[in-house]
Amino acid sequence: MSETNAPLAEAFLEQSPACHWIVDRDGVFVNIYGEPSAIFNRRRSDLIGRKIEDVLDAEQARSWRDRIGRVAGGELLRLRERHGGALWNISVFPLRIDGEIRYTAALAREVTAWNAAEQELRYTVLGALKAMDFEKKSMSRFLHDSVGQNLTGFGLQLDLMRMDLEEISPDVCQRIVEMQHVLEEMMEGVRNYSYELNPSTVERAGLRPALDRLSVRVRERFSGSLRINVDPSLKLDPKVATALFHIAQEAVENAVQHSGCTMIEVTAKPARAGNYLEVRDNGKGFDPEDLQGGYRGLGLLTMEHYAAQAGCDLNIVSNRGAGTTVRAVVPPA
Repeated sequence: MSETNAPLAEAFLEQSPACHWIVDRDGVFVNIYGEPSAIFNRRRSDLIGRKIEDVLDAEQARSWRDRIGRVAGGELLRLRERHGGALWNISVFPLRIDGEIRYTAALAREVTAWNAAEQELRYTVLGALKAMDFEKKSMSRFLHDSVGQNLTGFGLQLDLMRMDLEEISPDVCQRIVEMQHVLEEMMEGVRNYSYELNPSTVERAGLRPALDRLSVRVRERFSGSLRINVDPSLKLDPKVATALFHIAQEAVENAVQHSGCTMIEVTAKPARAGNYLEVRDNGKGFDPEDLQGGYRGLGLLTMEHYAAQAGCDLNIVSNRGAGTTVRAVVPPA
């Protein structure tokens, strides 16, 4: 590069609305153009010349270490991450010197202002989700207050009838007992369905019981391994717990229906950077270019909706053949 072009290139990188950075094989930030604080929660002067483990929290450092390793093997990563209220497209790619991969380079561009078509779709989906929550709550109330109570009353009447006929007609009593067993199964089904429909069930029961119920339902149609790991010390606001449950539910459903995975792991625990929920699978993954190109599946839009509601940072990392990781972080208050 000529001396004339070098200052021009430097000015271009410094004044670009995107943020660029270069990390060497040891994980040291070599150079940064633009302000990285929105992504790393650290200013440029705090990062340059230091290892990722020294300036980032353990989970974020682990994630970037993994990315550096993959890029060292020649892989190009395209990510879409939410930090605070902003959405970022991040490209992580190998930087070759004399034909040899010596550095990991990245370019991050804020894409919060979506195009008009995607924005319109988002508003439509959000409206539909709110309407669905209202309908689910109404249906749950109907099942609990009307159907459930009527079935309970019917069961009591059968019990009285059985006691009246106990000495007169034992055969009829036996039929009544059989009817009561069927009725008990119906009542249990109504209770479970009412519980699943009510959006506030997590607020009442807690995140772990809700995830356990989710795992029971999923295992009925998923033959692989499903592990739930919730740290007992995790403390969450009920509304945040509800949002995290919905994100986990969507991530697990996506994995079961689309990934072809044999393992799903759901983890919720506290960390220095804040409480977090992570859903990881070993499925076929998907092309992150779908995210950058504007393709927003209903599951992803739903997760973004609940993450925004709870003020979470939502990160989705996936590559073809390498599985998918959905991570929602609740920043410390």
